[in-house]
Amino acid sequence: MAKSPETEHPIKAYGYAASDTSGTFSPLTFSRRATGDKDVRFKVLYCGICHSDLHFAKNEWGVTTYPVVPGHEIVGVVTEVGSKVETFKVGETVGVGCLVGSCRSCQSCSNNLEQFCPKMTFTYAFPNYSDGTITYGGYSDHMVADEHFVLHWPDNLPLDSGAPLLCAGITTYSPLRHYGLDKPGMKIGIVGLGGLGHVAVKIAKALGAEVTVFSTTPEKKEEALDGLKADHFIVSKDVGQMQAATGTLDGILDTVSAAHPIVPFLNILKTDGKLVLVGMPAVPHELPAFPLVLGRKVVGGSNIGGLKETQEMLDFCAKHGITADIEVIPIDYVNTAMERLLKSDVRYRFVIDVANSIKVSSDTRSKV
Repeated sequence: MAKSPETEHPIKAYGYAASDTSGTFSPLTFSRRATGDKDVRFKVLYCGICHSDLHFAKNEWGVTTYPVVPGHEIVGVVTEVGSKVETFKVGETVGVGCLVGSCRSCQSCSNNLEQFCPKMTFTYAFPNYSDGTITYGGYSDHMVADEHFVLHWPDNLPLDSGAPLLCAGITTYSPLRHYGLDKPGMKIGIVGLGGLGHVAVKIAKALGAEVTVFSTTPEKKEEALDGLKADHFIVSKDVGQMQAATGTLDGILDTVSAAHPIVPFLNILKTDGKLVLVGMPAVPHELPAFPLVLGRKVVGGSNIGGLKETQEMLDFCAKHGITADIEVIPIDYVNTAMERLLKSDVRYRFVIDVANSIKVSSDTRSKV
């Protein structure tokens, strides 16, 4: 569809934004760019709430530009495409995850690793390298993005419970693949049974792993074993249980973003085992050399995935019936949701029903 005259100018958008370090959200009117030749514009249907949204809203990482409209687990339906768009059409269901831009020419981009591009652009609160404008995310009525960063939504993947896969799914799928922890029969540990961890368990099981869940909360045992079909459950604060597992696992995926010791998990790895960090605590981990040197063990990290791998992950999850466990909320519940998220009072991911809950009311909105 060619651009119409009315898309030659920026288009008004409506969303919810935090305006200062209190992290309190309120309605906001702002502008999105006109639909370019390679752009896809879509109506937002659902948007997951990631813990990083809370960090950004409160500027806990010290990089937030206000106002910030979070949201990088976005599912919607295409309403317009640019004249040179090749792979999307109006009416198609699509997704946008953590990235909306990169240089497309560096070595990382050439290797489908856009997440490591020096000019990578996150979906919200990040300067777009091409024009310096700040990105706004999916807590809004519509989005526009270059087609390269838009994903095809599998027909049999639910929209609401599938939305968190665009962050939680790829954040856990990618390291399991990259670090060779995806072979059937491998013994894999998942640290933390939250928004990331519960999806990691499902993906690891679908890959054929024997899965052990580590949690500080004994009450999660039933959820892990009966609900998520993990094979084993260990209370990570229980020294006896941890010692009994010494040297038993091929790999461990640590999804926890709160400060916690990692040496006990190194001890549980076999020789040549791998501990992969995907959570990002504000306090640095202590990492003594002895557990690494004596067991030839590896500590690594992983940051989401490129667009090709993210599409692969969506297709994999659709094939295996993997979705997030969610609580659907209206957008005006977001402040309460953030308070509950801070207390880990959600099983396991909030998803905003954007299309049915954003109300256009210019007299109640601030503007940018």
